[in-house]
Amino acid sequence: MIRISTIFIAICMVLVAASLGLVLYAVAGISGIESAIVALTALTFLILYNAVSMRLRDRNDVGSQITDLSRGTADLARQVAEFGRRLAAIEGRIASSNSTNSDRIQSVVGEINELGGLVRQLATTVSTHEDLLAGNAPAPVPAPIARQEPEAQIDLMTAFEEQPAPPPPLPVAPPPPVAQPRPSPSIQPQTATPVQTAGRNQTQLLATLRNAIDENRVDIFLQPMVTLPQRKVRFYEAVTRLRDERDQLIAAEEFISIAEASGLIGRIDNMVMLRCVQVLRRLMVRNKDVGVFCNVAASTLGNSTTFAQCLDFLEANRALAPSLVLEFKQSTFRNLGPAETENLAALAQRGFRFSIDHVTDLRIEPRELADRGVRFIKVPATLLLDPRQASTSDIHPSDLSDLLGRFGIDLIAERIEGERAVVDLLDYDVRFGQGFLFAPPRPLRPEGASATGGAAPTQAQDIQGSNGSAPPSPGATSAETSAAPPAQRITGNAALARRI
Repeated sequence: MIRISTIFIAICMVLVAASLGLVLYAVAGISGIESAIVALTALTFLILYNAVSMRLRDRNDVGSQITDLSRGTADLARQVAEFGRRLAAIEGRIASSNSTNSDRIQSVVGEINELGGLVRQLATTVSTHEDLLAGNAPAPVPAPIARQEPEAQIDLMTAFEEQPAPPPPLPVAPPPPVAQPRPSPSIQPQTATPVQTAGRNQTQLLATLRNAIDENRVDIFLQPMVTLPQRKVRFYEAVTRLRDERDQLIAAEEFISIAEASGLIGRIDNMVMLRCVQVLRRLMVRNKDVGVFCNVAASTLGNSTTFAQCLDFLEANRALAPSLVLEFKQSTFRNLGPAETENLAALAQRGFRFSIDHVTDLRIEPRELADRGVRFIKVPATLLLDPRQASTSDIHPSDLSDLLGRFGIDLIAERIEGERAVVDLLDYDVRFGQGFLFAPPRPLRPEGASATGGAAPTQAQDIQGSNGSAPPSPGATSAETSAAPPAQRITGNAALARRI
């Protein structure tokens, strides 16, 4: 549509040209034709001048519009970025709120289960007393609910103090064979030879093993990992021990093969994972930098059913991922199949870190391990200090700690039993140590495992796993090797009912 200003300008140009022709005709005496030609020429120049000026004005207008559009686009991009940041913050708050609500729900579920067990126990006791009163028989002395723990057990509220590890214990003469308590199985075998339980065939041991699992006689012992040379506790390794009907500890080599063949080792690993989370929650009340190592068997990664149960449990406790270290054997990482690799990646995606133990040689690929989520490698001190490893491995043992550190992996020297080994390991720049020189595995006090660990995997299902053995040090007393009963969380009404 032609603007009014354009029409007005065109009329003015025609009037100017006509006026110029009339002036030339009337004043200058030029003929009418010549005057008309001059007027037409003037009109043409006016039209050209107007067209050029309008084109220049339009070009300037377009440039200013482009500049304004660029500024508007930049403002829009900043607003979009701000909205994205706010949305990410809101999503983080929602995720944190969901995790907190899940923990609270699990706490309530644990308390309800505790109340249910106490009500059933109370009903059984009342029924027994009614029968005894009806029969006019004396009432038996009730068994205590929880037995007293020895003084050598670990108090988790003070276990993580930043204090140097005690000096090596003085040699203690071994007690008579009859009174000597048997060492219990653990996930990490140590150099000392565990005491074997005599007089058990496979059938009896299998029955004893089933009863120990059904009656919740699976105990957790903790062995600290200390910094070198300060010897300050930084991590704990969870060590599994089983007790029979007489509260005697069963050595690992006695039951592991039978448990794996019968599928019971999965239930043991299930209970250990739950208690590791409970212990870790208790420890983190005092210090947020504490960590717990929990062993996971290779068959757990390969079995889709058992791994799904473990993954659900770990997902419910995802907030503890930076402090809960899942430990695998070196042979497990060297024989990963497609399913194991995918499941391992699922754990790493949820923030869980891995450790490698049972190292038999130093042919290690740190880049590949770091990509899979490995952050710790535990190597026996004797293997690191073996001079023959320099010729059989790709790297000298003294350079191994520095090489692993470049990829974010910490080297832990385990099974340290002498001060001489510590001095040699310091020359190798080893930052962490574990062994009987610092402390043997010790049981927990009942309150040590009172924190709720969230929704545990279905214990009726077998989760395949494997446990080694870690016998106590030769200087450890019998109190240090005594077993600890399972401890459950008691809060609120459950605590009140327990007192009653």
